[in-house]
Amino acid sequence: MDNQPAGRGSGLLFGLGAYGIWGILPLYFISVGIAAPLEIVANRIVWSLVFCCLLLTATRNWHPLLVLLRDRGAMLRLVAAGCLIAVNWLTFTYAVLNGHAVEASLGYFINPLVSTALGVLLLKEKLNRIQWTAMGFGLLAVLVLTFAHGNVPVIALTLAFSFGLYGFVKNRVGRTAGAVTTLSVETAVLVLPAAGYMAWLLSRGEATLLSSGQTHLWLMVSAGIVTAVPLLLFGAAASRLPLTMIGTLQYLAPVLQFIIALTVLNEEMPLERWIGFGLVWVAIVLLTLNLARRPRVRS
Repeated sequence: MDNQPAGRGSGLLFGLGAYGIWGILPLYFISVGIAAPLEIVANRIVWSLVFCCLLLTATRNWHPLLVLLRDRGAMLRLVAAGCLIAVNWLTFTYAVLNGHAVEASLGYFINPLVSTALGVLLLKEKLNRIQWTAMGFGLLAVLVLTFAHGNVPVIALTLAFSFGLYGFVKNRVGRTAGAVTTLSVETAVLVLPAAGYMAWLLSRGEATLLSSGQTHLWLMVSAGIVTAVPLLLFGAAASRLPLTMIGTLQYLAPVLQFIIALTVLNEEMPLERWIGFGLVWVAIVLLTLNLARRPRVRS
């Protein structure tokens, strides 16, 4: 018990590091923006797998991966997770590089609402009055943004649902498999088409990886670090912090993405968007308050 405050202190730093890195990811994609989104994602998959293999070797942690490979059910779920995270990465990269970073941040703001909806639809979970009210505000926000712009916020919904389903599938894998182990499988599932696409670009002389200077080369290679490090920090935070604090910290990433979209990318924020975001933020406050009201489980 005496070590709990110290554990929470380090856990908070790990959590801030994880969500802080996820929050400033748009800056990374801008720095490699001379490449097309598909090339960036292909490199992210390949170099993430390379970095994960190096980590597994350095920590001598290959055994859990070998155990996981023998679990057919877990492997099928991780194949699905790999496809979902690829959709998420590609959508987010496209959004940042094509003037839709504000909408991308909206996707991660409404992600908790989507996760709650998935719990109701797929797990038959029951919601209390506060949760239903939050869901109503979230739906109203989507309707406001849809009617204000004349089209459905496809990017935001794609990000929210792909990441919500990704979390749902990953949760079914179990808690014994670590973040690096599962990420290794997910990227291994995708590495052949990703590497094949990179080779095709190189054969046509269209790859930016080797033709745009040393700085660009190393920025692309560092995609593996950019992907894996926040996952490791998140894992360290999750083991030290209560769920309510993790639930609150997760909004740091879309807040930072939102700020970058307005201040660095100079995206427009008309009144109807402020109204839509305001409704989402009300929903977030309600969900956070509901989470905070839950009785703590004592060990």
